[in-house]
Parts: sequence; structure tokens; C-alpha cells
Amino acid sequence: MLDQAIEESPEIEGDGERFEVPDPDLRQEGNATVFENFQSVCDRLSRADEHVMQFLQNEVGTSGHIDESGRARLTGEFRERRIADALDAYADAYVLCPECGLPDTKLKDEQGATVLRCEACGAQSPAGP
Repeated sequence: MLDQAIEESPEIEGDGERFEVPDPDLRQEGNATVFENFQSVCDRLSRADEHVMQFLQNEVGTSGHIDESGRARLTGEFRERRIADALDAYADAYVLCPECGLPDTKLKDEQGATVLRCEACGAQSPAGP
């Protein structure tokens, strides 16, 4: 039975390095902070840009929107470290598996709750802070 379980286990790719969220590329434009590489960060996290944007707005306490070119515009002036910390918090809450630590997860809605399902180890856990 152990041999069968090993055969049916998914192969976990990677070299064991820690998953890293790309650094935000920010610039000030009037009273707004423009997150230039927002779309590429969302792609790296494999999450919907609206979900990441909502989390950022709540985390830094501001409003904002995503423009037609995929950049995020946040009302106010924010430093890169503040946005990077918020993105790390997002990855911990909604991307990285709490069991194996890999980013091979999907968000699923089950019975009104958001669940983080890991495709590498099969674990399921509540998503969010």
C-alpha cells in the first residue's frame, strides 16, 4: 500500500528555495502611488488582480483602482517597503500552503468560506488572515 501511495503522490517540483514575491515598482503621481508592476506580481502569485487589490487597500488603509494598463493606483503616498510587507502578508494568507510551504495552491469557496487547497500536498485550510 505504501508503494501505491508513493506512486499516486504528485511530484513536487522545485529546488526547495523559498517562494519570493517580486518587489513592487512604485512611483508617485500627484497624491497617488502607482504600482507599475502590479499585474506581473498578481501573475506570480497566481491570484486575481481584484482580490490582491482589495487586500492591499485593506492592509494599507486606502482606496484605489486598477487602470486599463494593469497598474494599481493607490490613493496616498506609500513606500516600497510598506507595499512589499503587505504583499508578503497576502502571500502568507492566500498563496503559501501552511502545511508544506509551497505556492502550488488554489482558492476555493466551500460553504461560504474561502479555503486554500494545496495541489502539491493535498492539504486544505482556511484562507485569510
